[in-house]
Amino acid sequence: MNGVVKVTNEKSNVTRYSRKIGRMGNSLGVSLPKSLAEKLNISQGDEIEFVENDRGEVVLIKVRQAQLPDNVRPEVLEAFFDVFEEDEGILEDLRDR
Repeated sequence: MNGVVKVTNEKSNVTRYSRKIGRMGNSLGVSLPKSLAEKLNISQGDEIEFVENDRGEVVLIKVRQAQLPDNVRPEVLEAFFDVFEEDEGILEDLRDR
């Protein structure tokens, strides 16, 4: 179930985001809801960090905003990474020769 649930009571104001885990090449991945991406001020190409605190909670933090050259469109960069991810095994095989 993908969704956003805002829980409000006298003690806290919590927003919960629910997403399914999907396969991305040899890794697992999750999409971010648009509202969360906007709240974190992140977009494609930005770097995020997952930090686990002493209570076992994982916090998502924006590390830095990516600076693409003027002549590189984000969708072209995404396509490059998609191809690279799909052909990672072939590239590793070539590297090991």
